[in-house]
Amino acid sequence: MAYLVMSSAKIAGAAVVLAMLAGCTKTSAIAPLSFGPVTESASATAKPAGSDAILEALNGGILPQDAASTLSRAERLRALEAEYQALEKTPGGQSVAWASPVGGASGEVKAGTPYQVGQQNCRQYTHSVQIKGTVVTGRGAACRNADGSWTPLS
Repeated sequence: MAYLVMSSAKIAGAAVVLAMLAGCTKTSAIAPLSFGPVTESASATAKPAGSDAILEALNGGILPQDAASTLSRAERLRALEAEYQALEKTPGGQSVAWASPVGGASGEVKAGTPYQVGQQNCRQYTHSVQIKGTVVTGRGAACRNADGSWTPLS
């Protein structure tokens, strides 16, 4: 009888170990954070790309102020739209490019892997811009607000 109980315990223990190992050998990747609207009401009030609200929510973006001030208002808006798109919709490591059809300025925004700080989704990102042949790069992080806007961390 003792032998039967011991064998049953060994079989049960082996089943538990196999179940744990099966969980370890899964090949699925870790799913990134979702950056969709938090609630239905948030999607109704989310600030759309291309509006002046992006300028306000992104607080001028992460480009150094002396470089950003040389851009026209339309170029700054294109640059901020690219930042918003990279933060909101682009997978980590992929770029969002923008170019001015008139002034010749252009840039590229690349956001990193999303992470969470408290209840906020955040991302580090870089924004490289070429203005009159000079490349300027801004680096920073931003967190998503409940209303769908992004605020750079200072």
